Amino acid sequence: MTRVLFAVSGVDYWTLADGTRHPCGFWPEELAVPHEIFRGAGFDLTIATPGAAVPTADEAGFTAAMNGGSEEPGRRFRAYLDSIAGELRAPADLDRVDAAAFDFVFVPGGHGPMEDLAVSEAFGTLLREFTEAGKSVAAVCHGPAALLPARDASGNWLFAGRRVTGFSNTEEAQVGLAEKAAWCLEDRLLSSGGRFEQSGTPWQPHVVVDGNLYTGQNPASSTPLADRLVAEHATLGAAR
Repeated sequence: MTRVLFAVSGVDYWTLADGTRHPCGFWPEELAVPHEIFRGAGFDLTIATPGAAVPTADEAGFTAAMNGGSEEPGRRFRAYLDSIAGELRAPADLDRVDAAAFDFVFVPGGHGPMEDLAVSEAFGTLLREFTEAGKSVAAVCHGPAALLPARDASGNWLFAGRRVTGFSNTEEAQVGLAEKAAWCLEDRLLSSGGRFEQSGTPWQPHVVVDGNLYTGQNPASSTPLADRLVAEHATLGAAR
């Protein structure tokens, strides 16, 4: 059985440039949709957060305004998250998991990872262990912020020179947070040495794969990113 580590932010805020805390957490679609797709594929799933903190869903992700003007997606995401509430209330401690126990790691977005996973040396070390073992590292939307603390043996960013995507500056501006942010994901990935790519139109699905690195640009990328991972990892369980 293919074993998946869901590395989820454990915070419910993002510190803005002026020091205020923007309420957030993980983005509902980006956890619910891949989780459901992976579970449907028969994968074994483990949700983990730093310090085993109970994760918080960003309430904005349930609103019609953030779901194309329709209430239905938010209701669907909430219902699915409610159905796995037991897993969410008792996450594993991400700081103590063993990369050898999993086949790939998946990081949902939301602004939460910009606060905790982006500066977690422990998670950076874990990503290096996954990469050195040839295992996939996947992240969507703001989730690629969690790639930033990963370093190689020489102290260089582990994913320098790799093609990568994530929530773009344009999209951040359109949700009204680019000017308030202490930093934006696209800028940081570029300055770290990533080869940032994005869709021609904001909010459209866009998935980038470069070696063991799988990234999706925005919430709409959750489904195609999860489908791509299933297509490439479904045979792992059968091989055991």
